Amino acid sequence: MPSSALAVLLFPALALIALGGNMLLLTNMQVGNLFGTHRSTVITLINGAFDSSAVIFLIIKVVHQAGISLKASFLFMSACSIIHVLRTFFLLPRTIIPYPLPDDYTYGFFCGKLKKSEDSENGDLQMRTNETQSAQEETAKPEKTFRECVLSKFFFFCLIWFSVIHLRLVLFIGTLQTTLNLLTDGEPSLVGQYINAFAFTQLCGFLCAPWNGLIMDRLKRKYKVSGMTDCEAELNSSVISLFMTALMALVFSICAAIPVLPLQYFTFVMQVLCRAFLFGSNAAFISAAFPPCHFGKVFGLVLSLGAAVSLLQYACFTVVENVLDGDPLYVNIAMVLLMLFSFIHPLSVFLHCRRIASQQNK
Repeated sequence: MPSSALAVLLFPALALIALGGNMLLLTNMQVGNLFGTHRSTVITLINGAFDSSAVIFLIIKVVHQAGISLKASFLFMSACSIIHVLRTFFLLPRTIIPYPLPDDYTYGFFCGKLKKSEDSENGDLQMRTNETQSAQEETAKPEKTFRECVLSKFFFFCLIWFSVIHLRLVLFIGTLQTTLNLLTDGEPSLVGQYINAFAFTQLCGFLCAPWNGLIMDRLKRKYKVSGMTDCEAELNSSVISLFMTALMALVFSICAAIPVLPLQYFTFVMQVLCRAFLFGSNAAFISAAFPPCHFGKVFGLVLSLGAAVSLLQYACFTVVENVLDGDPLYVNIAMVLLMLFSFIHPLSVFLHCRRIASQQNK
């Protein structure tokens, strides 16, 4: 049967890839709770791996050109998915991984069960102490409902921060071919050279994302030494991460707006850094600012609404093609101005942390 007859299957296939990939990311980020002081590093590392996963299709393209059929490549990828199925049933916990992690917490086939202590009396005492401390913390800080989380200023500013940066990233990818054609006067070999450079830089997201987590974990340990709780330390450490992401997005937007061909190599680097920091910072902030029981819902809602905002890229494409004669310069300048809104979120979190610190000092 001709392959064109089955081309319609690409639509459900791409939908399943997008849905399954995001669900895989969402359910695996809580694994960071198992790593204690390195929690943010693991969360950002997982996001970096997700960000760089698109390079798999570049690898498939290369091996296909070397003679390996697409059918064989995709069957191999499907077989590799068995690893995820086995890991889900035999290693990952059946419920949410708590944070901070209780003493003697186990994972695997008997995940979530506390080990029996040799000294049952000391074990019971320790469990009662933990329960008392947990009860005191719940009395002092009642857990927010999902509705309260969504209506909070943290959620609103986080959504603006994520949406404008994500829109800038997807718009850059969508106009990359047009931009390179303008800057190279339509030279196919030169355009191909820059497209390949851009494709290979996407692999570096996996290498860049942990930097964000390392910075956050280092700051978190510093803040905890000064007497802050885990939640306060995580929230304070996220300020630098959010600010750095917004600054990278601004620098990236400025470089993308400058019509100089060699500068685009640096633009590619900034794009990878910005994207790697964006998803890692978003996940780390949501895990710190909202109750763990609402993490999946809040994170998924931010991604969904951010994706809806990114549909504005098609309006920008229309303006570029029908109004600006194919030159995205003015749209890029507008994106630079839009990036200034991304600084509202880190400023809001910073002022909140200062206000909490001031209240505690009083």
